[in-house]
Amino acid sequence: MTSLFDPIQIGNISLSNRIAMAPLTRNRSPGAVPNDLNVTYYEQRASAGLLISEGTPISHQGQGYAQVPGLYLPESLEGWKRVTSAVHAAGGHIAAQIWHVGRVSHTSLQPNGGQPVAPSAIRAKSKTYIVHEDGTGGFVETSEPRALTLDEIPGIVEVYRRAARAAIDAGFDAIEIHAANGYLIDQFLRSNSNTRTDAYGGSIENRTRFAIEVVDAIVKEIGAERTGIRLSPVTAANDVSDPDPQPLFNHLIEKLAAYDLAFIHVIEGATGGPRDNIPFDWAGFKAAYRAKGGKAAWMVNNGYDRAMAMDAVASGRADMVSFGKAFIANPDLVQRLKVDAPLNEADRATFYGGGADGYTNYPKMA
Repeated sequence: MTSLFDPIQIGNISLSNRIAMAPLTRNRSPGAVPNDLNVTYYEQRASAGLLISEGTPISHQGQGYAQVPGLYLPESLEGWKRVTSAVHAAGGHIAAQIWHVGRVSHTSLQPNGGQPVAPSAIRAKSKTYIVHEDGTGGFVETSEPRALTLDEIPGIVEVYRRAARAAIDAGFDAIEIHAANGYLIDQFLRSNSNTRTDAYGGSIENRTRFAIEVVDAIVKEIGAERTGIRLSPVTAANDVSDPDPQPLFNHLIEKLAAYDLAFIHVIEGATGGPRDNIPFDWAGFKAAYRAKGGKAAWMVNNGYDRAMAMDAVASGRADMVSFGKAFIANPDLVQRLKVDAPLNEADRATFYGGGADGYTNYPKMA
């Protein structure tokens, strides 16, 4: 019987276990540049089979939160090289989650104070994190977006391709395309955020077009064996919704089966919330992918504890399980899960922004 702690091959990477650290936005990289604190944070957690980096904007326009590290500045890439080197020296593997937030941004975070971009000019009923002039941070309402023009979309796809290449050149073992949680790719997918009437709107085929173009460009650049994608079929995060997500996401997952991706990362239920918020056939979703020949490792996420994770892998329902908040407070989570040790409790007040407190000072087991 397969165990959560058994090794696994995903794409061209041999992982020591089936536990992943989910991407976690922590807002501790001023100037979009990874620093010493970030190096320590990821190095501490390198016992995970796979670390997935915090969401990393592919461009200045793709940034939606203050003090997140980027992939578009030379100094950012140098900072990431230090992170990936430290993780590899500790025996770990790390994927970069590449990210364009679309409309989930604020004019103060955009180039020249411009409007965020989106499939359609529909403001998200959501908030984002900014740093004020006095240095304090806080959450504010997102700004009114403008709709991307048809001739702008190929340029966005090209920026995704360049960011994927930059990530691999900075030492990442793989990349994860962030297509979840109401950000740009997810905004194109959903009918409430995409009211376009051109080739990128309307039908399911059209609304999945942008996602597939991004995947195709990245696979051609760095190889399918180093490419994963994150999906959240029923989340309401950042004000996205669709009246019938099953056929939409089944169509998308069947399209993805044509690419021999390294992994599919699925958020089951509402991101960070209930797993049963909207009826969805998760087994049927995976079966639709496998039926079309999809072979990627199937990674699941959202509210998994030790028993649930072990059962998911042992039953074959999943190949890997990713943990989010548990990794914030437990740099040695893998070992704690292995011996069924108690977990440190995460301090929510230190999740976003700040320094070492609540970031790199959580204790390991004695």
